[in-house]
Amino acid sequence: MRAISTEIKQDTPVWVALGATEHRIHYIDVGPWRTRVLEAGQGEPLVLMPGTGGHLEAYAHNVAALAEHFHVIAYDYPGHGYTTHAKADLELDTYVGHLSGLMDALGVDKAHLNGESLGGWVAVKFAAAHPERVGKLVLNTPGGTMARPEVMEKIRSLSQAAADDPTEERIRARLEWLMADPATVTDELVAIRRTIYARPGFADSMRHILCLQDPEIRRRNLVTDADLAAVPGPALVVWTSDDPSGPAGAGLEMADKITGGRFELITGAGHWPQWEQRDEFNQLVLAFLTEQ
Repeated sequence: MRAISTEIKQDTPVWVALGATEHRIHYIDVGPWRTRVLEAGQGEPLVLMPGTGGHLEAYAHNVAALAEHFHVIAYDYPGHGYTTHAKADLELDTYVGHLSGLMDALGVDKAHLNGESLGGWVAVKFAAAHPERVGKLVLNTPGGTMARPEVMEKIRSLSQAAADDPTEERIRARLEWLMADPATVTDELVAIRRTIYARPGFADSMRHILCLQDPEIRRRNLVTDADLAAVPGPALVVWTSDDPSGPAGAGLEMADKITGGRFELITGAGHWPQWEQRDEFNQLVLAFLTEQ
């Protein structure tokens, strides 16, 4: 049988990309959170975690390639995507506790973690709190080490505006801020996010998601040097040439503070290297995760 190529063209629709490998989407109750989960592939577990206000489709173009080697698990956080809406502010302890509960529910004792933005923040905090449950970390444009007022305000204003009034224009503006090339924000991606944001109650959930953009709340949740020192295994920090959240030096500093940390720069991408430079990202991540 001829092998199916998992190289994904830039204009490939999300569900065509996901269709390159067998997968299933289902819901699991984790405490009060009815959690949407995608699973694909077999082998060591690899958890994919998106950014603030995001959803599992952010990794749609990576699942097929990664699932050739790993049991891929992607999910929507509390308050995010199609998981139960948040009724109270979501700080890092909630995300970390939810990931622990999700792994328990799936029968996963230990997993590699791949987190983008907020996902990287959660991955570091989880690894520091539960070092025995993590393998390798991939942190792509990770959050949690900086508190830049202009970036926090931009995230808050664009995200809440998109949730309060989920027009095509507002959703597109939020997504284009993430990208080096606005053309990578496809009509399909806009439609996926617009459908999620238009759900009744999501605008209030977004307010609770965005509590981490409040300076005082953010300060008490930031990744500390002690957190980074507690990360038990190798970690790959991926930054980009056009990341709007901060300079590549922040990623270099993070990698330096993790035992076995390393740094890679992807050019021609903004905050979603896994989306804009998907083939390079997939190759980089697979090389790191599969090396002995």
